[in-house]
Amino acid sequence: MSPSRGKVAIVGAGIVGAACAHLLAQEGFQVVVIDHRPIGSGATAAGMGHIVVMDDSEDQFALTRYSQELWDRLAPSLPLDVELTRSGTIWVATDEEEMAEVNRKHQYFLERGLKTEILSCVRLQALEPNLRPGLAGGLRVPGDSVVYPPCAARWLLEEAVKHGAELHLASPAVALTGRGVQLADKTFIPADRTINAAGCGATQLIPGLNVRRRKGHLIITDRYPGFVRHQLLELGYLKSAHASDLDSVAFNVQPRPTGQLLIGSSRQYRAEDARTDTILLQKMVRRALEYMPNLKSLSALRVWTGFRAATPDSLPIIGPHPDDPGLFLATGHEGLGITTSLATAALITDQMLGRPSAIPAAPYLPSRFSAIVTHG
Repeated sequence: MSPSRGKVAIVGAGIVGAACAHLLAQEGFQVVVIDHRPIGSGATAAGMGHIVVMDDSEDQFALTRYSQELWDRLAPSLPLDVELTRSGTIWVATDEEEMAEVNRKHQYFLERGLKTEILSCVRLQALEPNLRPGLAGGLRVPGDSVVYPPCAARWLLEEAVKHGAELHLASPAVALTGRGVQLADKTFIPADRTINAAGCGATQLIPGLNVRRRKGHLIITDRYPGFVRHQLLELGYLKSAHASDLDSVAFNVQPRPTGQLLIGSSRQYRAEDARTDTILLQKMVRRALEYMPNLKSLSALRVWTGFRAATPDSLPIIGPHPDDPGLFLATGHEGLGITTSLATAALITDQMLGRPSAIPAAPYLPSRFSAIVTHG
């Protein structure tokens, strides 16, 4: 083993913290991961695991594309229970206006080297016969994939431990600086650098952080192999996911390797209660039935909610705190934490080592938000 590059304390054992631990341990850092909950039990457990390239902005495309490439490189090493499946994504268009968006996305991806296929209404129906007749078409992105997030986080941390990382899963962090982490049980864990990868909990450790909680619902069904073959999303998902502070729902269905379906999605601000919102859940189901009426014949096994950390510009916060260069932030990933976890780890590792990154780090730096004012 190479000499240690110094000690890094990571607060958060979700997918982002696990990815950081995995890469930093491989690079020779002495790593300790701190969380008071089981591995991957926060936002990671409430994610669909969609590894998807997004194009809301150039910076979002760069981060999601880079991270998808890193997942693809990692794929041969992943164990079976991570359930990596290259199902591909279909963005579903309901009318000619949305087909214009299909053509725009196709051209955008084509110019950036990403393979896509424009689907006619006939081709869409052939690929996904349980979608309702009369839809205009869609855009198929065959390179998108799916993982099972809790097992992915667990595996990343197991690999980190093989490279000397330690797990401290007994007591919550209550404060941190670039020199270490204070735990609720009065233990202080010293470090040369720290990473706040606590998701929605990041703001409790760094007051003034420009991150808000966003609640979502998921439904999982019984086993219906072949009912859905691709990750299916409505094109309106992009607008409803980011354009407003209002509660919203969108059609989003994913096939699992077990034959089960995950059905989403909903987004709520100002919702602090983790209980199911029956009214919003009903809206979510009705939206799904508009696209896929045959879902009404399936049996749902479980409904649950989760909270994700969202930023005003829909980009995560990745990099050193402007007032404390030893304190790094890795939060604000909202619904793309699974996708962008590996790129987040790569950017932070490159910053710690002072080496160039595969993509520019500037768009994701904490310093873009003047609201970050205090810490510790």
